[in-house]
Amino acid sequence: MIELKSDKDIDGIRKSCKLLAQLFEEVGPQIAEGMSTYDVDALCYDFMKRHHASGPCKGYMGYPNVTCVSVNDMVIHGIPDKHTILKNGDIVSVDICLEKDGYVSDSTHTYEIGKVSPEVHQLNEVTNRCLYLGIEAASKPHARIQDIGAAVSGYARKFGYGVVRDYCGHGVGYSIHEEPEVPNYVSLANPNPRLRPGMVIAIEPMINMGTYRVKTEKDGWGVRTMDGKPACHWEHTVAITSDGLEILTQL
Repeated sequence: MIELKSDKDIDGIRKSCKLLAQLFEEVGPQIAEGMSTYDVDALCYDFMKRHHASGPCKGYMGYPNVTCVSVNDMVIHGIPDKHTILKNGDIVSVDICLEKDGYVSDSTHTYEIGKVSPEVHQLNEVTNRCLYLGIEAASKPHARIQDIGAAVSGYARKFGYGVVRDYCGHGVGYSIHEEPEVPNYVSLANPNPRLRPGMVIAIEPMINMGTYRVKTEKDGWGVRTMDGKPACHWEHTVAITSDGLEILTQL
């Protein structure tokens, strides 16, 4: 069931989202070659502690960290560790949920480490553009969930990229994952509810340089591309209000 948020709830989610946007603004410039993915997680955890917030991913179904840090062919859910060291040419997605005063925000930024190949840079640029095309589709009058997937997949496939099907965006605000699901592709088999004021959703294109197919690591969390080619992930939490769509996780 899709839970519509009140104006009061959206204001609480907005405050959580703005704090998450500030986290990315502070931590993002510090992510660099030679750091471990654990170091990235530690920076995010320190920010949360200093701002009296928490990372609801930690402990969620046994997940051990406050962030997911996914490098190169890791699409999502990469568990931060001390032996995965960021190298020149890497692409790294940092996916963070933050909880503040009982409200949850969710956003992902992808960073290029040092000088990446032109192909990897294009993947990152296209995936970011997919995010904003999905948001633009959601902002139109009478928009439906699958309008988002049509915009994302329609653009990504112009470049021959694979659009991940096994994972998708989702409702957010009271908890990490809520209804509705927000796929990045179109299917007659998927629900297609109309977007209504009070809905808060995470729009998150996950785009692969090669095949859309993915596989799960032995740890039960990390998801890699089936062909070992790089993947990219961008995400914003947005609210549908009576005044239109608002990107909450953006300063």
